[in-house]
Amino acid sequence: MCGIVGYIGTQSATEILLSGLEKLEYRGYDSAGLATICDGQINSVRAKGKLYNLREKLAGVEMLANVGIGHTRWATHGKPEEYNAHPHSDNTGRVAVVQNGIVENYRELRKELQSQGHEFVSDTDTEVIPHLIAEFLSNFAKNGKGGTGNRESLLEAVRQSLRKLDGAFAIAVVCADYPNEIIVARQQAPISIGFGQGEFFCASDTPALVSHTQVVLSLENGEMARLTPLGVEVYNFDGDRLNKFPRILNWSPTLVEKHIFKHFMLKEIYEQPNVIRNCLEAYINSDWDVKNNRVSPTSLNLLPSLYKDLEQVEIFACGTSWHASLIGKYLLEQLTGISTTVNYASEARYAPAPIRKNTLTIGVTQSGETADTLAALSMEQQRRLDKSDEFKSRLLGITNRTESSIHNLVHQVIDIKAGIEIGVAATKTFLAQVMSFYFLAIELGWQRQCLSGEKIAEIINGLQKIPAQMEQMLETQDSQIEGFAHHFNDTQDFIFIGRGINYPIALEGALKLKEISYIHAEGYPAGEMKHGPIALLDDKVPVVAIAMPGLVYEKVLSNAQEAKARDAQLIGVTPESTEADVFDNVLAVPAVDELLSPMLTVIPLQLLAYHIAAHRGLDVDQPRNLAKSVTVE
Repeated sequence: MCGIVGYIGTQSATEILLSGLEKLEYRGYDSAGLATICDGQINSVRAKGKLYNLREKLAGVEMLANVGIGHTRWATHGKPEEYNAHPHSDNTGRVAVVQNGIVENYRELRKELQSQGHEFVSDTDTEVIPHLIAEFLSNFAKNGKGGTGNRESLLEAVRQSLRKLDGAFAIAVVCADYPNEIIVARQQAPISIGFGQGEFFCASDTPALVSHTQVVLSLENGEMARLTPLGVEVYNFDGDRLNKFPRILNWSPTLVEKHIFKHFMLKEIYEQPNVIRNCLEAYINSDWDVKNNRVSPTSLNLLPSLYKDLEQVEIFACGTSWHASLIGKYLLEQLTGISTTVNYASEARYAPAPIRKNTLTIGVTQSGETADTLAALSMEQQRRLDKSDEFKSRLLGITNRTESSIHNLVHQVIDIKAGIEIGVAATKTFLAQVMSFYFLAIELGWQRQCLSGEKIAEIINGLQKIPAQMEQMLETQDSQIEGFAHHFNDTQDFIFIGRGINYPIALEGALKLKEISYIHAEGYPAGEMKHGPIALLDDKVPVVAIAMPGLVYEKVLSNAQEAKARDAQLIGVTPESTEADVFDNVLAVPAVDELLSPMLTVIPLQLLAYHIAAHRGLDVDQPRNLAKSVTVE
């Protein structure tokens, strides 16, 4: 949600800022702007809508500045209008600020500043920040402690302003009176600094940096930094200078390019076979076999403190990660016998379950920055602090970004190794999260001696066949589903049904469709149709039934027949050789063990959602109102 970029160096800042914002478009936004310093003045340009609107406003404007900040805004406080777009300034126009996150006490600060003569022109919480900084700078000058000759003044004004702010935020600040510096700060929202040769960058996510540098420093909570053409200084909010060391990214700039694909989402669907191969290579122990069952079958290297005497697993997640977690619940309970609950992170904080002993708490978040998930994990940590050892927190994170905030909160992280995902609608990260739960269930089942070596080998062998089966499906199904998608030009509602381990796939299929096509879609357990949802059915409501041979296969076919009897168009996600006559159309998948089937049944649903949305001419990668990384509660 929202994007921050900043640049200071010898090049023209405007194009660097714009191209950086374009790399962050996937985070979701509804307005954009930038502020540069040139000839002792701040030049701020903002525009409602997409970045091409901002580019049009900048066309023909000569901007020679070599320092500036930029922002894409996802509206929280105030409508998505130009006057609410960032950067925001004080009344003199000498200070400009961009911010991600929320200032929770902005109303009180606004009233205080208004009483001191400050006037506000936006509805945002952000606008209080440049006014606070300007007020401190003014006071420093009156007291003889500041002025442009004192290079500490801007840093100190920002520091003191930060101490008055409540909430989760990241900011970047420029001031016309300090034209050779940018101040950045982090409190519960990510911000990273990129190191070049005589130039420095900042961004709220690393895709905006990789085309310029691989040397990156991510600030921690409660840290701020001053960027100048000569270097970077890092401080805590108390003003103490810190020694920090950047890391080297192993990302290639080509990872954030579409190549031959029309959209990132389609590219990422096609990347899924190799993602699964990478996961298998990373986490299946090649030294293990049925005859050598004394070594762990996985390379998760779980801390013994996480699984010792384990009695309960609780999982916090949101959105697609919640669906992956439901599959995780099924795997953990069926393969290890461990009672598992899956909670919406946004709800768990306000109705926490009773504290139980020997509980492993798992936070699942693609970005590692999902505010609700981090808050739920933090709550669980805090409420177990003073408990006896058996009630102490055991926190595990499952994420695609191991350098993110979740890494500093939990005891151990499982890296899902999906690579950067640009499309807002999660595809490859969903399956990589599911793979993490297969590995976790195998590991815990082996540790608890409730999975035989033969069963472990059967699961691993089945997983190792999945990438080739995926590739076969993509080769044969993509063009078929593209043509099939044309049938739904006027469709307004979809129903997805599944049972057992494929019920979460019904939920995920519905979510993908509604996210990018804006068609109302719902997922249900197939057996629940007769308890209410069947009233929705007629010949205008397609029903997608996930029917894989196994324990609930006949039940799903029976439930599908109920839908067909109400004239619904019935679409089956099922092996070609099964009872195809039940369905009006079949999206065929290979026949695999029911336990492994979610890895394949989700593929045609991803393609169906993609092609319906693309055929409607919608912005598949950046659907309206959505953000890739939800960093506010």
